[in-house]
Amino acid sequence: MPRLGLVDWRRSNDFAPLALVMSGEEKNRLVRSLGEVAKALVVAWPTDDGKEYIAAVKACLDAIRGEIPAKTARSALIRAAEEAGIPVLGAVH
Repeated sequence: MPRLGLVDWRRSNDFAPLALVMSGEEKNRLVRSLGEVAKALVVAWPTDDGKEYIAAVKACLDAIRGEIPAKTARSALIRAAEEAGIPVLGAVH
């Protein structure tokens, strides 16, 4: 697969938003970009292990580097949320 090049990880144009229903201080987290995926995984995630969690972190980094599309990282985040028992809601943008 050809490298897409470093992307603007704050851009939300190519990222369908979703909401994570988190516990603790971060009750709900709207995720609209790769930067928000990274922040959710690193700052707000309830655990730092799990097969899908590690895959989501890697996918996020790969997407930021332009090696995979943002939608692939979004899918990985959804799988990690399922693994962690975090409900995911599609958000209208």
